[in-house]
Amino acid sequence: MSILQASLSKTMRNPNLLPLILTLTLTLTLSFLPHMTSAQLRHNYYANICPNVENIVKAAVTAKFQQTFVTIPATLRLFFHDCFVEGCDASVLIASTSTNKAEKDHPDNLSLAGDGFDTVIKAKAAVDAVPKCQNKVSCADILAIATRDVIALAGGPKYDVELGRLDGLSSTAASVTGRLPDPRFNLNKLTSMFDKHGLNQADMIALSAAHTLGFSHCNRFTNRIYNFDGHDGTRIPTLNRTYVDQLRGMCPRHVDARVAINMDPITPRLFDNQYFKNLQRGMGLFNSDQVLHADLRSRPTVDLWAENSEAFEKAFVEAITKLGRVGVKTGSRGNIRRDCGVLN
Repeated sequence: MSILQASLSKTMRNPNLLPLILTLTLTLTLSFLPHMTSAQLRHNYYANICPNVENIVKAAVTAKFQQTFVTIPATLRLFFHDCFVEGCDASVLIASTSTNKAEKDHPDNLSLAGDGFDTVIKAKAAVDAVPKCQNKVSCADILAIATRDVIALAGGPKYDVELGRLDGLSSTAASVTGRLPDPRFNLNKLTSMFDKHGLNQADMIALSAAHTLGFSHCNRFTNRIYNFDGHDGTRIPTLNRTYVDQLRGMCPRHVDARVAINMDPITPRLFDNQYFKNLQRGMGLFNSDQVLHADLRSRPTVDLWAENSEAFEKAFVEAITKLGRVGVKTGSRGNIRRDCGVLN
């Protein structure tokens, strides 16, 4: 006999228990909701809808990559910023209007490179050019596939993407506030933020390694190389002094806000475990990077993945798959956009 059946049996004998049973029933129902949306995701979702969708997207992503390497970090970062705000629903792609300031125009998203958006737009156009596929594949799924493809193009692990997401029905700048990790975060804040999305500390550390690709504008980390703790660079805990001098050379005081540098100074165009080796050497660009090695609670994981690339890649695939399940829209909570940048 189930918990619910047993409770109903007792209610028949004692009607006064009815309010308690209704509360129990609601609680049990709600406890399963986080899993219900991700349960519809599967690898062969488009098998009978748009069978060749993954190859179509891959071709479009590869063509975009051949135009510019920025395609890779821009698309990967776009996926992360999308999933962490309103879930993986492509709401970050929506353009602002005269009556609505969308996610992409929040200050935390202004540094998202346009090549990431363009990658999804071009892939969407390629998919919709196939009559059988037109308006049948969500922008959210196209972004998820494109993210997998750019990781592979950078030499990272190949993996099957779970599909079946719908596109979100809203996008507001206000929804972004406080939802994305800050470069100044310590381990507790990072762990707490990821935990809210069902991602554990190991997932957080694995996903942080996406910083092995791409670039950062100087103003995102100058607090680490100038005036740290009120001292003119004389106290920079865990940060390699030679690296500090290199950073100051590339990002002098009052540098143009548009100037950006590679986040991984060793292998900036490869998806590899160099990120963790950099942390061991005190070369984490953000405090939120270096703290992963500085904090004794997370250091063993960093050290393990610095030595074992296979273990890291396996953990990364698990983590990004879990990330792709965050806030998935289903049923009346979403639709398939005709234009990824405009709500239907």
